Amino acid sequence: MFIQQLINALMIGSLYALTAMGATLIYGILGILDIANAGAYLIGAYLGYYVYTATGNIVLAFLAAIVLVGAGGVVLQRTIYSPILAKPRTLSIIPLVAAVGLFTMCSDAVRLICGPGTKAYNLKFPVDAFHIGNVTILPAWILIFALTAALLLILWFILNKTKLGLAWRASAEDPEISGVCGVNTHVSMALSYILGYGFAAAAGIMTGILYNSITPALGDVPSYKMLAIIVLGGLGNPLGTVVAGLLIGIAEVFLSVYTTLPIPKDAIAFVVLIIMLLIKPSGLFGQKNKV
Repeated sequence: MFIQQLINALMIGSLYALTAMGATLIYGILGILDIANAGAYLIGAYLGYYVYTATGNIVLAFLAAIVLVGAGGVVLQRTIYSPILAKPRTLSIIPLVAAVGLFTMCSDAVRLICGPGTKAYNLKFPVDAFHIGNVTILPAWILIFALTAALLLILWFILNKTKLGLAWRASAEDPEISGVCGVNTHVSMALSYILGYGFAAAAGIMTGILYNSITPALGDVPSYKMLAIIVLGGLGNPLGTVVAGLLIGIAEVFLSVYTTLPIPKDAIAFVVLIIMLLIKPSGLFGQKNKV
């Protein structure tokens, strides 16, 4: 039972980490909490569904959703966020309000265009399940683990082994000095949105495959839970986001199974966040001067 629940927790936590990664990358560059990332999660799930339904190719569905949603993120950054941040004396809450508005628009647009009903991926696997002793592993779980690991490894490689990654890390540390030193901060911003929104789109498809259902309300819970994850991990810290996502997944599964908490499962993320902030206000991997 314990091993089974641990596998469930790690799977859910990896999805949380992948969903919140976009908001982390964007905060690292722009210093804003981009709730609209949950809209990318929702739209990615629907784009993936329609491409898979039309072609029967799940790989093509992933690629199309990641590319299109990532490109859409760059458009939002260039046309909405950057002009807002460029205005003098802009209050820090204004980009957050804009992000909330964008997410609401995404949800309503999906509901109007695609309908309010539930849609199912119905992805077929060669086998129904793998059994190892008392542990059952579904093929969808293996797919989710493999894709999440691959995407996070790609992210690690880009951020740590490429010039684009070096530019992102320099811009995240100090955008003004980086710009003076010749770093193209516009490219760094575009990279954040391409990766961030693309990863969120992939997480949306994985969620649709895992639960075999998507609705226009799919992004509602991730929209606020990812805030808890990125704050818990340390604002703007990709490694902290991965650890925090896994921690939240483990806490939700084990507390739900082994205790009788008088709160909904989705509220556990904020309970963990409050406890952590009382102990370490900067988050797991955050620095005090950045919070």
